[in-house]
Amino acid sequence: MTTQPPMAPITEDDIANYLANTPDFFERHASLLASVQLTHPQSHRAVSLQERQAQMLRDKIKSLEHRIMDMIRHGNENMILTDKLHRWACELLVARADEMAAFAVDNIRELFQVPQVALRLWGVNEAHAEAVYAQGVTDAVREQAAALETPYVGTNTGFEAVQWLEQPAQAASLALMALRPAPGQAAFGLLVLASPDAQRFNSQMGTELLERLAELAGAALSVLRAQEA
Repeated sequence: MTTQPPMAPITEDDIANYLANTPDFFERHASLLASVQLTHPQSHRAVSLQERQAQMLRDKIKSLEHRIMDMIRHGNENMILTDKLHRWACELLVARADEMAAFAVDNIRELFQVPQVALRLWGVNEAHAEAVYAQGVTDAVREQAAALETPYVGTNTGFEAVQWLEQPAQAASLALMALRPAPGQAAFGLLVLASPDAQRFNSQMGTELLERLAELAGAALSVLRAQEA
């Protein structure tokens, strides 16, 4: 007489698989649904399956509402930033040539609430060669600007350009933007934004606004460059 091997115990996974693959089970045992009791996630009291499902739907709706509110908030913030960028560009375009550099720096500081801003240009024409923004640019800075295809955002790791700021020691985070007359052309300037807040400019933030800012500044300030022979 042969003995049958012992049957493996039924697991929760077995039950879950059976119910998932037998959709008409609860149709045949409809009364079972009414007797199922689950634990409420907040009050920890026993509730019916229908009430638990309703609570799950309410939680899902609330989560979706929060996501929608976040999208609206981000949309409003983006509109505000776009408006500030538009105002900054308009004011820069109507500035006199000898005021443009100062306008660019001061308006960034005021409109975008950036604690410290510095600007340096090289290869400017003789009329602006003695300006502060045309002084103190080393070959190392020019090489760094040439290598910046997109803005650098992150911590201050001892960049030479930080010394252009009024308070270099207060620059915990930075945004460095190379200025070009047009995309793909050689850099002729470097714009430095700095904050004592280490998270103001961080490597996880988007740089689209900074890229637009650099493109507009480069195009506007290119009128100060010396004409090539």
